[in-house]
Amino acid sequence: MLSEPRSGRLAAWGNALLAGLVSPDDAVLAIVGEDAVHRVEGLPGESGPVGLTLALGRLRALGVTGLRVALPAPGHPLGLSGPPEFNARALDAEEAAICQGAALGLVPEVSEAGPEGDLHVEVLWHCLPVREAPPADVPSLGEAERELAEALREATDVLSRLDVAGSGPVAEAAIDAYRARAERGRELLAPGYPPRAVRVLELAQRMGLLISVAYENGHGGAVSASEMAARSQALRPVERTARRAQVAAYNAFVEERERGVR
Repeated sequence: MLSEPRSGRLAAWGNALLAGLVSPDDAVLAIVGEDAVHRVEGLPGESGPVGLTLALGRLRALGVTGLRVALPAPGHPLGLSGPPEFNARALDAEEAAICQGAALGLVPEVSEAGPEGDLHVEVLWHCLPVREAPPADVPSLGEAERELAEALREATDVLSRLDVAGSGPVAEAAIDAYRARAERGRELLAPGYPPRAVRVLELAQRMGLLISVAYENGHGGAVSASEMAARSQALRPVERTARRAQVAAYNAFVEERERGVR
């Protein structure tokens, strides 16, 4: 949850590009981030994988006007609308980007190459048909913000009682990583997104920090089976709420345009 999903970067900067708010070069640079290269395979009209710049241009020509995000998990097809083949691939990747204006979706396949310490990450986006239907379980920004605030209070209280503390080297590293990202928090979303979407995404990432610390920092004081079960029970809805909020934030650009805000 602390790391930004690649589908989130693709949707955010793809939306800014489609709206004419950023150049193709700037959009591709932001989407690729620290990866070595991104390519797209399966695009209609293309016989093989193509570069991201060409792919985004092709999607525009195919009628794509926006991109949404799906962050599914087992038992929770968040943001998906089918068909089953696409849902299965998205669930395996735990993310996808869904095109608006054309019945297409994109799922990343990530591979690493090179020696330890000098790994190069390559991403191949699989472009596949999707069903044109409302996405599953996606809240509005307002709903997501309210859910986050309530879940954060409840989870913090439960985890504090179980002595799952934010201490130790793993927790400190997670906190340092979050603070470093927060310092450049304006990069969380691309130009054109409403401030509320940035706020919701930042809060969702804070929730991700809580989840990561709780899971990666050992069992804390939750030494009994009942206490460990209580901790897991507390974290499951928090993680679900944070994913829903992330999707709401990334999809805010398209949602506002549909309501005629922009």
